[in-house]
Amino acid sequence: MTLTARQQEIKDEFIRVRGTWSETWEGVLRLDPEFLKAYLDFSAVPWRHGVLEPKVKEFIYIAVDANATHMYLPGVRQHIRAALALGATPQEIMEVLELSATLGIHAMNIGVPVLVEVLREKGLRTGPAPLTDEQERLKADFTRTRGYWHAFWDEMLELDPAMFAAYTEFSSVPWRTGVLEPKVKEFVYIAFDTAATHLYVKGLKLHIENAIGHGATAREILEVMEIASVLGIHGVTAAAPILLEEMEAHRAT
Repeated sequence: MTLTARQQEIKDEFIRVRGTWSETWEGVLRLDPEFLKAYLDFSAVPWRHGVLEPKVKEFIYIAVDANATHMYLPGVRQHIRAALALGATPQEIMEVLELSATLGIHAMNIGVPVLVEVLREKGLRTGPAPLTDEQERLKADFTRTRGYWHAFWDEMLELDPAMFAAYTEFSSVPWRTGVLEPKVKEFVYIAFDTAATHLYVKGLKLHIENAIGHGATAREILEVMEIASVLGIHGVTAAAPILLEEMEAHRAT
C-alpha cells in the first residue's frame, strides 16, 4: 500500500528505534497508525533507556514468544532474525529455546503439592519420607549443576525420583554445555515466568533471587519485565490482517 506521510514517519521511527520491521506491523500501521506510535513508545522504553545489550533483549522476546503458553511464531521469526543481525550465534538462540522448554515442569511444581495436600486430607499421607541415598545423590546433582535448591522440589523428588532425575538431565543441558552467562539464563526464566500467559510467581521469585546472585542488577531485571510486558500487542498484530481481509471481502459483497 502507499503510505501517508504520517504512516511513513511512524514506520521510519519504528525501524530506527527498534532496529527491525516485519509484515506483522503493516496491518496495524494501515488501520491505526497512532496506535502503533503509542505501542512504539511503550515498547521502546527498554531500547531508549535500557541497560541490557541489544541481542539479550532479543533473547527475552524469543523466550516470551517461543513458549508453550504463548507460541507467537511471527514474533519468534522476527526476533530470531533480529538477534542474528545483532551478532547472536545459533547456539545462543538454541540455548534460549532450550531454557524456555523447562516451563512444562511447572505442572509438577504446582500439581505435586496439591496432590500431597489431598493425600493428607484423606489420611493417605502422614508426612515426608526420609530420602534414600539415591534421592540424596539426585538432590546433590541438581544443586551442583543448577546452583540452587528450592523446597518445591522436595515432594517431587520424594514421590517420583525417576521423574526428577529425568527432568534434572533435561533442564541441565544448557547449564552443562551452554554458552550464555548464568544471569542471562536466569533472565530467560524470569521472562516467561513473569509473562501474562504464565505468571508463575514461585518460579519468578526464585529466578530473580538467582539472577541477583549471579550479579544482575534491579534495573536489568526490571528491563526483562518491561520487554515481557508488551506481549499483549500480539492480539492486535494477529487480528489486524484478518480485519483487513474481512474489510475487503465485505466491500466485494
